[in-house]
Amino acid sequence: MKLPSLKSHPLFNCGNPSCALCSKAYSRLKVEKKIIKKDFQSDAVSPFVGRFNYPNISVGILAPPEETSEAWLYDAPKYWAVNNFQIPQIIDYRSSLINSSFKANIRQRTKFLQLSQEAAMSSKPTDIEINLEDNPKFRLNVDSIAAPTGPNAKLKGAKLTENPKIHTKVQKAHYDTDLKANDALIYLYENNFDENFLSRILSIGNLGIGKNRKLVPTRWSITSVDSNLGNYLVKEIKKYNQVNYCAFFGSYLGNYYLILLFPEIWSYELFETPVSDPEHFTTDYEFYEGRKYYADNTAGGYYTVRLAILEKLNEMKKQASVLALRFITGDYTLPLGVWVTREAARNAMSSAPIEFSSKELMLEYAKKLVKKRFNCDAGFYFKRSKIIREIKSQSKLMKFL
Repeated sequence: MKLPSLKSHPLFNCGNPSCALCSKAYSRLKVEKKIIKKDFQSDAVSPFVGRFNYPNISVGILAPPEETSEAWLYDAPKYWAVNNFQIPQIIDYRSSLINSSFKANIRQRTKFLQLSQEAAMSSKPTDIEINLEDNPKFRLNVDSIAAPTGPNAKLKGAKLTENPKIHTKVQKAHYDTDLKANDALIYLYENNFDENFLSRILSIGNLGIGKNRKLVPTRWSITSVDSNLGNYLVKEIKKYNQVNYCAFFGSYLGNYYLILLFPEIWSYELFETPVSDPEHFTTDYEFYEGRKYYADNTAGGYYTVRLAILEKLNEMKKQASVLALRFITGDYTLPLGVWVTREAARNAMSSAPIEFSSKELMLEYAKKLVKKRFNCDAGFYFKRSKIIREIKSQSKLMKFL
């Protein structure tokens, strides 16, 4: 039976290619016919570890409903951003992923869990046979931290039909049961494994001291990886000289970042605001000593943006006090996870910086840019900035020489 086109339907013909309603509807038409089977052969793309009823939680194997040579694209945030994938493309991939789930205790070791751990460590999706208790039904689950997932169905049976392709460095980190999880993350990060892969293998319990290994909910593992890698880079950049005044600006999927660097010792502050309501903002910060508690206001986005900034500072071999302003426009119609903020901030930090001879000139530039692009008053945030207040109030050694 031929599916009707939504383009001719007035309800969905809004003209916005990123419209949340249209994206979900188009995805449903593309996906629903493919997910009607209980038994199928596919590619295990990644695990998904839930957080409800912790420590007795749901663990899932995310896989498309059929084999495809492009299975890796279903879980490739960095690639999506570099190639400017838009919301409808990402929803198409993620809404197709069937979450074949089973129950597990965070310290329990079962056949399904062992299979999930092996597949998670693979450098590419691994062929798998899946048997479900019921036919999956179309569903799109969106989240502010993790990337969206599709239908969920209880796993009845699963079997890998090929050996996972596991990198030797991943094997080293996994089989070294005396290596702390944080040290393993840094080791793999330094060897060019991205944070998406690292959060995947951390969440499924593949890293850490042997007796301490446990499952970590996907939402928590994402922020844990960003936070730990950021803490590692902070120690590195504190060794460097201070940067000149400079500003970076860039975006992805309707999320814009203006990032201001001040020639001071390390500190960091993030403001997040919807352009539609610019006085309704959230903010978190840290001074040189760092934070003692989780950034509750800006949550996982705080750590993703910090990581993107620290990567650039480490590349520049410079230290700075950093004020980051995020402006969320109407083009960001669906929450897709904090990978969006990480990649949007990376886009900003990869732009050509504009250097200034003074703090006043940089802040004046920021005010004009924000007013022109978003019709917002950047001075509203500057007056509330802990970083700017600290810079104004602290006495410099040169003052006494």
